[in-house]
Amino acid sequence: MFPQTLISAGAAALALTGFAPIARSGEIPVTCTNPYSGASWQIAIDYERKTVDSNPARISDAEISWRDAKDGWNYTLDRKSGKLTVILASATGGNFLYDRCRLAN
Repeated sequence: MFPQTLISAGAAALALTGFAPIARSGEIPVTCTNPYSGASWQIAIDYERKTVDSNPARISDAEISWRDAKDGWNYTLDRKSGKLTVILASATGGNFLYDRCRLAN
C-alpha cells in the first residue's frame, strides 16, 4: 500500500469513530483497531438477527461478512484471528484495508 492510502484509511477510520453505533439489546459491541494509525471504533454484531451495525450479515463459524449500506464498503471478519478485511471499491480498482477486532471468546 502507498503511504497516502494508509493515511487516508486511517483518517477515514478516525472520522467514523464519531458515528459508532450504540449497541442495542441482542447486539454485542466489538472494538476494532487500525494497526497503523491506532484509531479504534466499535461495531455491533447481532448473532440472532444476523446483522452488523444493522446491515445484513453472513455469519458462519469461521467468519462474518457484510456490506455497509452507508459507504458501500465490504467487510469480512475472521472469527478466529480477529482480522478484519475491508474492501473499498472504486473506479480505479479499489483498496484493501486490514484491521483487528477483539472478539469475545
